[in-house]
Amino acid sequence: MKTSVNLYANEKGEINRFLSEFYNTDLDIQNNLNWEKVYENPIEIAEIIGVYVDNLDNFHLNMWISLDEDFYIKITNKNANEFIKYLYERYPY
Repeated sequence: MKTSVNLYANEKGEINRFLSEFYNTDLDIQNNLNWEKVYENPIEIAEIIGVYVDNLDNFHLNMWISLDEDFYIKITNKNANEFIKYLYERYPY
């Protein structure tokens, strides 16, 4: 099973701004209103979730995570910490 992170924005360039800061490089996804990345190791998504929640006031984005096929969880400042804890409990390797 592969884990995916999905970002959605209402404004063009918003996803590009967030990901350019996250990856510390200039990306070229200016016109996209959605972005998806698939991860082989679910634990790897903990970092982007933390950065997303820490910067909710700076970016107008929505983040949805899929750990299981066709099941998505919206990440908010209220559930992010518990979700990250759950990741480490479900995938303890």
